[in-house]
Amino acid sequence: MWKDMSALCSDLFGNKYLLLLTCAAGLGGLLFGYDTGVISGALLYIRDEFKEVDRNKFLQEIIVSMAVAGAIFGAGIAGWVNDKFGRKPAILAADVLFFVGAILMATAPYPSILIVGRVFVGLGVGAASMTSPLYIAEASPARFRGALVTANVLFITGGQFIAYAMNLAFTKAPGTWRWMLGVAGIPAAIQFILMIFLPESPRWLYRNDKVEEAGHILGKIYSPQEMQNELNELKRSVEEEIKEKGSMRLTYLDLFRRKDIRLALVAGIGLQVFQQFVGINTVMYYSPSIVQMAGYASNSVAIMLSLIVAGANALGTVAGMYLIERAGRRPLVISSLVGVIVALAVLTTAFHIASNDAPAIDKNLSFQNGSYTCPNYAAHAGAGWKCIDCLKSHCGFCAAPLNQNSPGACLVSNKTTSDLCIGQSRAWFTQGCPSHYGWLALIGLSLYIICFSPGMGPVPWAVNSEIYPLRLRGMCGGLAATANWISNFVVSLTFLSLISALGTSMTFLLFGVITVLALIFVCIFVPETRGLSFEEVETLWKRRSSQI
Repeated sequence: MWKDMSALCSDLFGNKYLLLLTCAAGLGGLLFGYDTGVISGALLYIRDEFKEVDRNKFLQEIIVSMAVAGAIFGAGIAGWVNDKFGRKPAILAADVLFFVGAILMATAPYPSILIVGRVFVGLGVGAASMTSPLYIAEASPARFRGALVTANVLFITGGQFIAYAMNLAFTKAPGTWRWMLGVAGIPAAIQFILMIFLPESPRWLYRNDKVEEAGHILGKIYSPQEMQNELNELKRSVEEEIKEKGSMRLTYLDLFRRKDIRLALVAGIGLQVFQQFVGINTVMYYSPSIVQMAGYASNSVAIMLSLIVAGANALGTVAGMYLIERAGRRPLVISSLVGVIVALAVLTTAFHIASNDAPAIDKNLSFQNGSYTCPNYAAHAGAGWKCIDCLKSHCGFCAAPLNQNSPGACLVSNKTTSDLCIGQSRAWFTQGCPSHYGWLALIGLSLYIICFSPGMGPVPWAVNSEIYPLRLRGMCGGLAATANWISNFVVSLTFLSLISALGTSMTFLLFGVITVLALIFVCIFVPETRGLSFEEVETLWKRRSSQI
């Protein structure tokens, strides 16, 4: 195993030009990951600054999900831009949008301006999410392609880890969340500068009759013999397209006229949709909030524990870089989904036990300062109330002085009561209740990330970068990325509402059921593409379509 991996790394690191292209394009993944991770910590402090946000969970969901809404349009438009103008202009445009959005967010005087900034960032992230893996895949030899496209996912998870680290670093800084969101403009500016000096995708150039320029770039990536083979395959692919169509004009109708393309779209879009519906971005967007729901009240502690989760995500992706070529796409994603099902079962159990373990409300402590007593608690005379009932009434739980699992006070939730409670060396809870079993939820959260990151993290992007014909790759990839972002939008916009309606335990159970459906889908519709050239993948779909 290690011998094979060493040989692969030796060949790969010997090609410095290919690594430069991968790293420069991979910064798009870093932007994607940073935005995913940074909002989770920033949201804790945005709630503190804007009281209308703190009181309105739907507004919190809007702030998180508007970047995703922007990404839906960004990914869709980027598909057309990629085919019409090339991969490089799409990446440059994404950087400009991301930089403008970062400035708007960092200087936002009102939540509405913050939301506008989130939309700009989303447009950039959506474009980068489908263009970066496409650019990397089209520059990569078949034997490296899976590992290098997975490297883009490593940039995503690395960006998430950096985001959590920045969140932790700025917890004590004036302006906290403004710094967290504003520094996102730095990698966008760096990528913009790098991409100015790097070439267009060689396959796009060849496809657009710039054969000499494409050959010059391929000569820096392949050996002379490999380059000639690559040019021959590109020539054959384009000639087949001309023979089939009689012209080189692209239309979306081409995606549905042929059964083999439809099968590829079902597999690619299905993988992207299920990647989101198994709940990954509830973990990444709301990780600190989930930690607080598990009974950890402090913002800084919640962010620190989330940093550990993000670190596990990055390490899992490194494992995926090796396993995707060793084990293959299909076995890797199947084993990943099985692990996610187990992890979601642990999370469901943990939050169910924790809700029954919530401490009771102490009547004397609650009425100690009558003006601060939770109105709903006072109206019900506190009959059988627990901490969880207090939080459902939009009030806060001030834990007992010596043991936070002992009965505490149910008080109105505002800065005055929060400061009063903390000033008495008592923990203040508004998102979740103290429990003896909070550690079990953290284990479930970590297990989820460890199982998801090597398989369901990189495989959908790797598969979508290699399963479509050259002439339709941008449009098909754009549709798949758009489907990913629409699914992401649905999940991020409804997660807090689902928890309010169903409870945390039942929400994770719902994700578990969806993951079982995802496993069935992969077993039926997703073929193995490890080690195949783009042209061999096309042949695979044609063979499948003839059997149906």
